Amino acid sequence: MPGSVQAVDTVTEVPVVVVGAGPAGLMLAHLLGRAGVECVALDLRTRAEIRTTHRAGILEADAARALVETGVGDRVLREGQEHTGTELRVGGRPYRIDFADLVGASVWLYPQTEVFEDLAAARERDGGTVHFGVRDTEVLDAGTAAPRVRYTAADGTRHELRARYVVGADGSRSTCRELVPERLRVRHGAEYPFAWFGILAQAPPSAEELVYAHSPHGFALISRRTETVQRMYFQCAPDGRPEDWPDDRIWATLQARMAGEDGFRLREGPILERAVLRFRSFVQEPMRWGSLLLAGDAAHTVPPTGARGLNLALHDVAVLAPVLLRALGREGEAALADYQPAALRRVWRAQHFSSWMTRLLHTPPDATPFELRRQLGELDCVVGTRAGRRYLAEQYTGWPSATDR
Repeated sequence: MPGSVQAVDTVTEVPVVVVGAGPAGLMLAHLLGRAGVECVALDLRTRAEIRTTHRAGILEADAARALVETGVGDRVLREGQEHTGTELRVGGRPYRIDFADLVGASVWLYPQTEVFEDLAAARERDGGTVHFGVRDTEVLDAGTAAPRVRYTAADGTRHELRARYVVGADGSRSTCRELVPERLRVRHGAEYPFAWFGILAQAPPSAEELVYAHSPHGFALISRRTETVQRMYFQCAPDGRPEDWPDDRIWATLQARMAGEDGFRLREGPILERAVLRFRSFVQEPMRWGSLLLAGDAAHTVPPTGARGLNLALHDVAVLAPVLLRALGREGEAALADYQPAALRRVWRAQHFSSWMTRLLHTPPDATPFELRRQLGELDCVVGTRAGRRYLAEQYTGWPSATDR
């Protein structure tokens, strides 16, 4: 980012600045703060804007445990919903993937917005510095040992933070990742020929756990938000428009994709929100350049099918926090070399699983009869064998941290 000639009102020195105050940025600030390292987090969005951007959230048990054990709070355990399995519906037949039986693990349904609110409250409680609703953020001299971050606060004043390290946790539209010189960065990615049509509906739950459906009519996913508001998705064209889908057409589509020999039917109600959600696979390397490190969606995104995005972001910062503590201590900059290998191993596992599950359950628009039958054969191998069910359960619930070493 080019340096601004605009004068600043204050200059502050701080060990770490985090650009982006979503769950990844706030969790990193929280972990550093617990270790006694001052950290300032910034975000273009206001706290209310982040809190009201509804996103689903499946947390691995390790991620839920980390929130509790690091003092964020136990609301995830009190108000979240522990899921010991999930259901796959194939050709109208239900197959339960029993996480607890297959791998002795579970996941927690807890919206990402609630994770954010818990972390924001913890930062506020602990006296951490978070500036929401800033603008004109600039990261300067990122390739040197003396990076600076300039921003305009909500009240119009201009500030400069002089840091030792800057972490870009500014999401899938990251500007921080653009700071890595083009000659050095490598971007891997894949586009998908379909999207999700997502709705929030005012209705009672239709199932106790998530339900993924593969049918001749296409993919659908049934999730939960609260006892009175449900989140549901179905496969659609990436150029689809929400206004082209009246309520009756949405419900007819979802019911057809969930219908089966067991007579399962969704419980309907008024649709509160609707949106077309495009997704892709993306990884940028390196995740570190000079004094800049990338974390979460700034470095990688995955399709939502495998529920890995939030978990990957939290894993990144769980790896990065101790690395930064070492770098700020006796080891110095050399400690940073440990971050990318540990983070990327899990990232590429998650990329594989998310892509695999996406292609397993969605119907490609140009699929040949052979490909459609082959896909059904693969689904049969997954739901019809214990080894297949165990593989899905192990991938979905995540991997113990020790396996990343």
